[in-house]
Amino acid sequence: MFGLGGPDINSYKNHNSDPETTIFPKSSDRDAPYSIEENPLRSAIFIPDDFKFGRDSKTPVILVPGTGTYGGEAFEPNFAKLLKASQFGDPVWLNIPGRMCDEAPKNAQYVAYAINYIATRTQKKVAVIGWSQGNLSIQWTLKYWPSTREKVSNFICLSADFAGTINAWGLVPFGGTQPGTPAVWHQTRNAGFIATLRSNGGDSAYVPTTSIYSATDEVVQPQSGPNASAFMKDERKVGVTNCELQVEARFKPAGLVYTHETVMLNPLSWALAEDAIKNGGPGRFDRIDMDKVCMHTKAPGLNLLDATMTQALAPLALKSILLFMPKPWHEPALPAFVAAEEKTYVPEDVDHGSLKAPVTITSVEMTTE
Repeated sequence: MFGLGGPDINSYKNHNSDPETTIFPKSSDRDAPYSIEENPLRSAIFIPDDFKFGRDSKTPVILVPGTGTYGGEAFEPNFAKLLKASQFGDPVWLNIPGRMCDEAPKNAQYVAYAINYIATRTQKKVAVIGWSQGNLSIQWTLKYWPSTREKVSNFICLSADFAGTINAWGLVPFGGTQPGTPAVWHQTRNAGFIATLRSNGGDSAYVPTTSIYSATDEVVQPQSGPNASAFMKDERKVGVTNCELQVEARFKPAGLVYTHETVMLNPLSWALAEDAIKNGGPGRFDRIDMDKVCMHTKAPGLNLLDATMTQALAPLALKSILLFMPKPWHEPALPAFVAAEEKTYVPEDVDHGSLKAPVTITSVEMTTE
């Protein structure tokens, strides 16, 4: 079970060396400030013993997990295993304290630090792969820590919820009616965090991006068509591929029912990720043997045990979400560096029963002091 790095693959108290270049408190004057100390930010990076630190031809890959999980347990039976066995990717992952259940902007600080840290230590551009909320953390990082953009070769999104999810209302239906886990508040379809992330071009890619998602996702909805929460725009023309599995692998095994977590097992997910990392940009269908790839239900190299462990992430994550404390009664406030410019935000295509009203939030300009 612990073939990737021993029994401590979920540790967030790792001993990592100082980088040769100063990256804290800021790597650039354009970057947002950290509210977390450097030691816990660095300690959350799990670096396997056989990580090459850029001494070979492989691309360093940072894996960022979803709500309710650490990176070790989330990626061990899928993408970490596949990358370890590959000739092109050298993975590390983040074990963020609280299993990504704390406030989403706080979780993103670990990603910002990790990108600067791994890129500095390896002297290479890194690829970043997110699952679920991990994608929000990466996109928030790229928006508010601009220094990271030049250090990322590509961003691969698995089951992203860039526009939030209506299903989060099952855990936090209305502000003030019941307490909820902070990260869940931040992922509701009408959350101020989501609106802030998407405003001023945040709904468009900052680096080459490949977003892969399933219409049958039980956690993130809507997740199909142009209104899919995972759909990424390309206003900056950096290169974006959006892949709805049921569309691209229609009537083939790879296009059947895939859940929020089993997107990480999908053979087309892996093929697009491989293509993206090898070529330094978004994955492209025309470079993949689609007929061959899509005739499988799992990525080559994964077995039934891997599938079982990946499917087990759903109850594990839910347990972590339910047990996390403290639970606020409203969506937590956004960081101080997000300037208070009020605007009214109406969620697109959201129907929360009879509730469909504008939400007043604070929108986004970053201040540098």
